Amino acid sequence: MASSSAIFGAMKDSGFTSCFSPSMRARRCRKHALNKVLAVAAPARSPCAPSITGSVKQAMTMTEKILARASEKTHLEPGENVWVNADVLMTHDVCGPGMFGIFKKEFGQNAKVWDREKIVVIPDHYIFTSDECANRNVDILRDFCLEWNIKYFYDIKVLGNFRANPDYKDVCHIVLAQEGHCRPGEVLLNTDSHTCNAGAFGQFATGIGNIDAGFVMGIGKLLLKFPCTLRFILDGAMPNYLLAKDLILQIIGERTVAGAKSMEFVGSTVKGLGMEERMTLCNMVIEAGGKNGVVSADETTFKYLEDKTSKNFKPL
Repeated sequence: MASSSAIFGAMKDSGFTSCFSPSMRARRCRKHALNKVLAVAAPARSPCAPSITGSVKQAMTMTEKILARASEKTHLEPGENVWVNADVLMTHDVCGPGMFGIFKKEFGQNAKVWDREKIVVIPDHYIFTSDECANRNVDILRDFCLEWNIKYFYDIKVLGNFRANPDYKDVCHIVLAQEGHCRPGEVLLNTDSHTCNAGAFGQFATGIGNIDAGFVMGIGKLLLKFPCTLRFILDGAMPNYLLAKDLILQIIGERTVAGAKSMEFVGSTVKGLGMEERMTLCNMVIEAGGKNGVVSADETTFKYLEDKTSKNFKPL
């Protein structure tokens, strides 16, 4: 598995500290080592033959664990294309109308959606305007959801007074979290680039296009290319003047926007973050060119979800 490790260097002036692995200690003597996000590529993994008691077990990244289970495979290799079963599909008023059109064109005007209880529709982009053409997008969402009895449609009808809309909640990424649609170990697909926000719950969450989303709406699965992983180990106490936004901006500044990778965040610093801060960390993975961001679920995650969902989930 061609994965990478990265360690967030200590910034002396901020009081943020880091923990270096033995393989990194030799770098300490370099003047700039503590001011960089250091990445070391792991050696290529040679194929493992099955043992007499079954397949050889091997270490897996969090994204690999989730996608392997969702694709019903024992393990995955970076670059491998796999059919992945979706747990939740979300769309909003920007992409929803186009996605619905593709679904009806490819599956038929009377085709049934894959699962009306696993589709989430949230108008949130065009609701702040009086433009009739923009508002028409919301009308299309409403008509489709009524036609197929979509369970989770967060409608908004009274544009002049948001409090007069009992079904309307907030921006889609916040709604997904607060309404219990983000659950550890699951796969969440959405027609929005910042879907990676939901990776804070220990799930695989990524943005997809209208064509892919229309396909998922019909059969509940999608062909995905499994990404390689960059693992960021963030250790140390966070001073009160630093936020998760500062961490991810530092990482983006050092790593740049260099490609579609999975970004996994671990370490004592991450463990000490609340769910909102973890969502901030994962939300901006797309600004780094990442495919998804993920933080392993723990007691903080489970506590947040206690009053959000009654559905069973299996964290990894």
